[in-house]
Order: sequence, then C-alpha cells, then structure tokens
Amino acid sequence: MAIDVDIVVIGHFAKDKLVFRGTEEIASGGSVYYGALALRRLGLRVAVVTRLREADFPRLDELKNEGILVFARPAEQTSGIENVYLTSDMDRRLCKPLGFAGPFSIDAVPPVQARLFLVGPIMAGEIDLPFIKALSGRGRIALDAQGFVRVRAGKDLVLRDWSEKREGLPYVDFLKVDSAEAEALTGKADLKEAARELADYGAGEIILTHVAGVLVYADRVYYEAPFTPRELKGRTGRGDTCFAAYLARRLTSSAQEACQFAAAVTSRKMEAPGPLRGWEEANPH
Repeated sequence: MAIDVDIVVIGHFAKDKLVFRGTEEIASGGSVYYGALALRRLGLRVAVVTRLREADFPRLDELKNEGILVFARPAEQTSGIENVYLTSDMDRRLCKPLGFAGPFSIDAVPPVQARLFLVGPIMAGEIDLPFIKALSGRGRIALDAQGFVRVRAGKDLVLRDWSEKREGLPYVDFLKVDSAEAEALTGKADLKEAARELADYGAGEIILTHVAGVLVYADRVYYEAPFTPRELKGRTGRGDTCFAAYLARRLTSSAQEACQFAAAVTSRKMEAPGPLRGWEEANPH
C-alpha cells in the first residue's frame, strides 16, 4: 500500500549542546526534530528521512510517539552543533560542529507520496545539487538555506555563499533564510532587498526570519509579521518552527495568512524550551 503524507522532512537529526549563561544542555535538534514535530502538532501527516549514529536511534522515539513516520539510516556519527548564546535575546551565538552524519543519497528517500518535501539540512555537505534536482522530479521543494551556507571550517561553522545558488534555487518553491544567511547569499543587509534578490535567482517564495519577526516575499509582494512571545526561553528551533508553520498553513491558505500564522506559532514556541508543545487556533495565548 502506498504511503501518503502531507510533508516529508529530510535532514540530519542533531544532538546539540546549548550553552546559555554558563549552563550546558544536550538537546535534540534539526529541522527533522523541531520542524517535524511542529508540523505534526499542527495536524499534518509527516514523514522524516534522516541519518544518525545507531546508538542515538532511541532519540527518534519522540517523533514516532507523535505518529511521525521515521526512515532512518545509520551513520558513523550523529550531527550536532554547540550553540553558545552571547546575548540575552539569544539572537547572537557562536556555532561549532560536534559531529557530521554524512551526505544523503536520493535512494534514501522512500517511495512516499507527499504534497511537499521540506529539505532541512543542518550544515553544508548533507545535501548536494544533484539531490535537489532529483527530488524536484517527485514534488515541490521547500529548502532551508542554512544547509548550504553554514560550512564546517576546522573547529568552526562559518557562513559562506552557496556557489551553485543560481543553478539550484530555480528548483526551490519555498526558501527559508535568516537575516545573516540572506546577507551571505546576496551581500545585502537590507532584508527586503535580499529577499527580492533571492527570488530573482529563481526561488519561489522567500521566508526570511529575523530577531523581530518574519518577512515573506511572494509574487513580488512583501508580507511581514512580528514575533510577540511573552517571554523568551526557547530561541533554539525558531527558524525550523517558523518555516514549518508557514508551510503548514500555506498548503491551504495565502502567503499573507501563512506569514501571520507562522509568526504567531513561532511566538508561542519561543516561550518555552524545546519544540512547539501545542497550538489551539482559537486561543493562541
């Protein structure tokens, strides 16, 4: 029997180290964690395709217990990043790689029918351009640019331009960037100029997160919505949650409505550590 879901999330499952105000915590992470759980808790049918060390497979139980279909392949390492937060708003951080689970091959993606494929790599090297081209033959693609501009350089992770962006972005229907990634890709610090240039490279809709909220550029129109958390305790996973929420609503609604919804869902998520815990449309707070 064919497997049919709304969204397939592809990327490394991460085991991260979070350092904030002198306190260290080991936490699950990555788009296949924060994004997939948000999608599922927003009511979508979700599958995950991932790679990690077999000894860390028990970390996938949290996804399976939510009803997410998990397709995992063993790797020599589990990917992870040490995030050292430098400011109280947790928007400035130093990132160091802790492990790397290796590249994906297109044959790792099972024959699942999906309305959308969310490609959410953690760092460069997970996904390459031939993978994107092959996947585009199976359906629409949503891509998190961090997996192409966040590059391992010795003991550090640095932002660098994606040299194949002009060839790769025309295959992307929804592109997620944050403000730093947008500047790395375009050389422009102005958010609207950067979003417009990314669309000019060929990407469909641009979803750009920044410290104050989310900016969407779709069909040559800008939409904006602020983040309004009552308190900030869950900065990690902000972008993954925002992108997931946008896509969840965008499957059935306009870009403008999806932008507003994504900001509201992300604001709720940032009020507590970990993934989005729940969402009630009638009473978001």
